[in-house]
Amino acid sequence: MTTFVLSHNLQVQSDQVPALDFELLAQELKSLSKNISSTAVLNHPHWKLSISSDLLPQDMAADLVQTWLQYRRQLGHETNHVVLALGGRKDSQASPGAPLQEGYWGVDLVETPDEIAFLQAINWEALKAGRSEDAIFEVSSKAL
Repeated sequence: MTTFVLSHNLQVQSDQVPALDFELLAQELKSLSKNISSTAVLNHPHWKLSISSDLLPQDMAADLVQTWLQYRRQLGHETNHVVLALGGRKDSQASPGAPLQEGYWGVDLVETPDEIAFLQAINWEALKAGRSEDAIFEVSSKAL
């Protein structure tokens, strides 16, 4: 079982891409994806949702990005921006009660008009360099 703990980073400044209601999003992600087995809204300032699947992390990330865009389309929102899933596995012990537990994946779901500029702004290459290849992923809607 793969568990993602999601944050959402909405970089698109447009009335056509509004902020999402996480209660509704949790329901719709599970309903729209045949691969997501559970979803839960989190009461945390950074982490918004927890989702689980039997897929491998990279495959789950691709499914999440596609399902996210499908949900945006269903709501009639613009989808001409890039959706990124940037994930890292939590390999250290977590604080009791923290949403992101050891073995879970912390995933930043980013909606951006400029993928390259966003990744440069967060220094993604340096962040990846410090992690083993099996402990981090990057999935872009442009590549799907």
